[in-house]
Amino acid sequence: MIDVGLILARFVHYAATAVLFGVSLFPLYAYANSEPAPSRSWRSRLLLVTAVITAISGPIWFLFAAANMAGSLSDLADAETLWAVVRDTGFGNVWTARMVLAVAIVVATAAYLFRNPSTSGDVLLLILAAVFLASLAGAGHAQVEEGRASVVHVLSDAAHLLAAGAWLGGLVPLAYILASHATTSRDAGLIDQVLLRFSGMGYVAVATLVGTGLVNSCFLVGSVSNLLATPYGQVLLAKLGLFAGMVALAAANRFWLVPAMSNARPDASEQSMSWLRRLRNHVFGEQFLGAMVLLIVSLLGTMKPAIGQ
Repeated sequence: MIDVGLILARFVHYAATAVLFGVSLFPLYAYANSEPAPSRSWRSRLLLVTAVITAISGPIWFLFAAANMAGSLSDLADAETLWAVVRDTGFGNVWTARMVLAVAIVVATAAYLFRNPSTSGDVLLLILAAVFLASLAGAGHAQVEEGRASVVHVLSDAAHLLAAGAWLGGLVPLAYILASHATTSRDAGLIDQVLLRFSGMGYVAVATLVGTGLVNSCFLVGSVSNLLATPYGQVLLAKLGLFAGMVALAAANRFWLVPAMSNARPDASEQSMSWLRRLRNHVFGEQFLGAMVLLIVSLLGTMKPAIGQ
């Protein structure tokens, strides 16, 4: 019961935090000019919802983590037990700082919803979301090392989280744009622009994920034999398989579907609509695989690293 609750709480918190960052980052690279008003309105509401989810799921994650450390849910009735986790554990220290930041982000996203569009507002919200996401590195296995190794692992894990958030979180507004825009000549130009800019960001995100993933594997897996022979390594292999599926879908989008859509225009023909539907399905497929990756990451965070087995 505790393990399942801990995994699910981590999953919801990780997913909401990734979406918060990816959606905050999206308008800064996706548009050549200003963000369309309907998209900004929708995105502002989504940011507030995800900020609230992070603020709610954080304490739930803490309670299950504390129960896991104490041994049972009934031990949470003892306030001293909870205080000991906050005061005496690295997880508790990081969690406390992150929850203060979560409250600040809720306030910032609420204000953002009612403010006029501004680059400064976008950048401020992005910085808060980036710090919030990167700080998850301090609540995981990166705490195990000491000295320089700890610094390298935390920085690598933080970069890994930011790259994942940029990609997975960015898929949400991308799916909204594909679902809400028709293939008129005006919308066709906007969709082409956003898709190409999203692909450019995706190249950087995938390269960062691969590089930091290798670094993190050195700390947590250690060898190919550990990858194949330990439960942690085998679950990690499942994650890598899902990641490969996401990359395959993204490559198909960039080198097959997007060019086909461009060739089918400028008229809003049935052919272009067909290509758009295929592209939407691929994006939804990426979102599903990404959610499964986050679920596995949530599971891996509760397991003993392969290098220690």
